[in-house]
Amino acid sequence: MKFFIDTANINEIKEAASMGMVDGVTTNPSLIAKEGREFTEIIKDICAIVDGPISAEVISLDTEGMVREARELVKIHKNIVIKIPMTIDGLKATRMLTDEGIKTNVTLIFSPLQALMAAKAGATYVSPFVGRLDDLAQDGLVLVEQIVTLFDNYGFTTEVIVASVRNPLHVLDSALMGADIATIPFDVLKKLAGHPMTDKGIKAFMDDWNKAQGK
Repeated sequence: MKFFIDTANINEIKEAASMGMVDGVTTNPSLIAKEGREFTEIIKDICAIVDGPISAEVISLDTEGMVREARELVKIHKNIVIKIPMTIDGLKATRMLTDEGIKTNVTLIFSPLQALMAAKAGATYVSPFVGRLDDLAQDGLVLVEQIVTLFDNYGFTTEVIVASVRNPLHVLDSALMGADIATIPFDVLKKLAGHPMTDKGIKAFMDDWNKAQGK
């Protein structure tokens, strides 16, 4: 399973990359806005750190606007993937961009049929949002399972990016289901590495070592 980091914070990306855990980065307008810097400069900085897919989202809601923005964004770096909302106009833009050889990530997927349509439109990636469905008392991971099954049934090459990840269990269950990628907030990524028994074991080793040294 590939790990993308879901952030536009340069320090978080550098730290995660130093762990060897970053195969790509996903951003969105909300994450970019938090940084208080110019959009293009942030994307350029990210591309300089991570040699993998970097999702940059369009702001336009009409097909022509999405395509126009996408053509400019891909000029920033060869690794740019255009993030497009799951709408009728978004599907049209996805088809057009795919035909031009531009990679796309169709986002805000909340049903398996939306994912199927995006794959048929030629999307490189689809991003089902598990946490936001959980917030509505729906099991977001069921959506991931259904999408993986659909894509396997029909041989789609579109990759599944599990998004809106809230906890380590989201990552584990997604991996067990065979999702291609999880895009993970930095705080959740750090939690994946931790376990209280690991901490307990390290403490016991150090206590025994210090006793042996007469400390």
